[in-house]
Amino acid sequence: QVQLVESGGGLVQAGGSLRLSCAASGIVFSNNVMAWFRQTPGKAREFVSGISKGGTVTKQSESVKGRFTISRDNTKNTVYLHMNNLKPEDTATYYCAATTRENVDEIAPWYVYWGQGTQVTVSS
Repeated sequence: QVQLVESGGGLVQAGGSLRLSCAASGIVFSNNVMAWFRQTPGKAREFVSGISKGGTVTKQSESVKGRFTISRDNTKNTVYLHMNNLKPEDTATYYCAATTRENVDEIAPWYVYWGQGTQVTVSS
């Protein structure tokens, strides 16, 4: 059974940092592009960052560029999102997603597997 399990969310003050983790099982992790999306109630799910299968290509949305860093450890079947200089507008539920497509896609429908989400709340 495929499972993506996010962890590391919480409450942090503006300017602070968090590291999110997503542990995958039931898939060949190294054959999956991994990505992070975020969503607030009533709004569309938004691409945050993605990383290629081998970790050599990364993409970030303009809103988080320079502040967030995605990485993966294929020996641990885990993808991370290091979030620095957090802002109140970063408050959302953050979801891990996986796809065997080759490109680091920024469109949610291309991702096949999703985690349950972890809440990030940034206070001002």
